[in-house]
Amino acid sequence: MTVLVGLDIGGSKTHGIRFVRGEVAAERTVGSANVQNVSAEAAGAQLEELFAQIGSDVTHVVAGAGGIDTPEDARRLEELIRPLVRTAAIHIVHDSRLILAAGGFDTGIAVIAGTGSAVWGCNQEGREARIGGWGYLLGDEGSGYWLGREAVRHSLRRMNNRLPVDPLTELLLTGCGLKAPEQLIALFHSPHHGRHFWAGQARHVLTAAARGHEASTALLQQAGRSLASMAKDAAGQLGIPGPVVLGGGIGMNAEPVQVAFTSALADAGLTDVRILTAEPAMGALRLLQD
Repeated sequence: MTVLVGLDIGGSKTHGIRFVRGEVAAERTVGSANVQNVSAEAAGAQLEELFAQIGSDVTHVVAGAGGIDTPEDARRLEELIRPLVRTAAIHIVHDSRLILAAGGFDTGIAVIAGTGSAVWGCNQEGREARIGGWGYLLGDEGSGYWLGREAVRHSLRRMNNRLPVDPLTELLLTGCGLKAPEQLIALFHSPHHGRHFWAGQARHVLTAAARGHEASTALLQQAGRSLASMAKDAAGQLGIPGPVVLGGGIGMNAEPVQVAFTSALADAGLTDVRILTAEPAMGALRLLQD
């Protein structure tokens, strides 16, 4: 009997689904087990908690995680999972592959916009393309972290120009427990507030935009266009028109990002665009079958 656990290991959380004979039997969510964000010890502890809740008596594990760029990256994650599942077959992929599979496709382009961002695609000849996924220091355009950082930069630029606190800055300061924009500088560089924290501040951009704040709307539109640009590059490399599947917390929930993303791709002649509605970990079942 096949018992599969699919893992979606993101920058903010780890979501696991247990499948028995192809049907969902249980699912649990714990903290991030992504070693790009937390220590190996912390990641291992989160995985141990998840398997304790969801069950470790499995035959297969398919795990998708950001930052799986080399065989060494995959091996490191497998070493954390192996002690928890004994003899189960373990398959490690980049989390963008879960997005495409969860959307119901074997070929196409997956765009993930969560804490970070990345694009992965595959055509019918099996040729693959990878765009972005460089991490927050080098890229992650259109991601939650990018939006949080840009909200800080927006607030500091206004401070430098002696402009009053606007709605986005007010939300950001309140959310961070601060009284003045200049305090954002030290907080941003504090070792106690990593990219997960700043990705969480993206919510203030969404709130301000929903209330009519034009600068926040512009940031969300820029995020959508940046993600579309990466998807367009992948489509060009692979010579395919789609489908393009947008996933991740920002991609699945931020409507202004979705609208800008879809519009920019349509301008480039890519009209087969889907917004993921299933949990990415559901893609593990399709990947196992393949």
